[in-house]
Amino acid sequence: MFDKKGRATSNLKKKKERRQFLRTMALMSGVVGAALLGYIPVVKGWVKRLRPPGALIEHKFLASCIKCGQCVQVCPVEAIKLTDMVDGYGIGTPHIEARNQACDFSCDGLQCVLACPTGALTHEVDYSHQVDIGVAKVVRPGACLAVQGKGFKGKARGAGFDGVLRYEEIDRWKAIPVADHPYDLELCDLCVRQCPIEIRANQCDAGKPPSGDKNQCPPRRAIRLVEISDENGVKKMKPEILDGCVGCGVCEMICPVDPAVIVVESNENRTGKRV
Repeated sequence: MFDKKGRATSNLKKKKERRQFLRTMALMSGVVGAALLGYIPVVKGWVKRLRPPGALIEHKFLASCIKCGQCVQVCPVEAIKLTDMVDGYGIGTPHIEARNQACDFSCDGLQCVLACPTGALTHEVDYSHQVDIGVAKVVRPGACLAVQGKGFKGKARGAGFDGVLRYEEIDRWKAIPVADHPYDLELCDLCVRQCPIEIRANQCDAGKPPSGDKNQCPPRRAIRLVEISDENGVKKMKPEILDGCVGCGVCEMICPVDPAVIVVESNENRTGKRV
């Protein structure tokens, strides 16, 4: 009787230990699997993101950013979003998707930089022309309306687009939906017309720097249209990116052609502040 009971007790104990072992292994597999997700971008190549103004070079940015979301909360145009699982170790870090919503410097004072508690967005920048967000590139010149000698009339991205911009002539401090601001242009120049660096440069050339502060005057131009031909009274021009471009993405966002003629790519050599 004792032996049988003893053997039964022993078997129950072994079964319990086996179940515990299997649960432990399953838990460990889950933890290891989740951890390995961080290596996916390493194997496939890091997801290249546009970072907010003032972001350090990528490896320093990832090491410094504590994913607090403060920059997201203070952005007046809600251009800054947090990354998801496809970013691996970069999950939860802030980025900008320019085609959906660019940074138009509506805050003037770079609120995202001021809100960053760690310096992942360097505190050495004070003005929009000092930041180094990305690199604008003309990737589809043949699709450009200006290259075709065409104008543009209507809403730049259609009635359903919910992106916003600050229009100086309407309200300097408050951005409004792009869909609420139709255009009627003889020759499409939206990428130049709405570039925040160009807007500031034009104000300064007119002797009216933003807030009367000459320090806000960009030392270099960002974008221009260059004439390529004039046939039968039809002028054709092409966009040209200049040294003063900071990669804010407004040119990509406002382009009425889909896909956009200009795209902004991450500047992997950025230092947070332009030199």
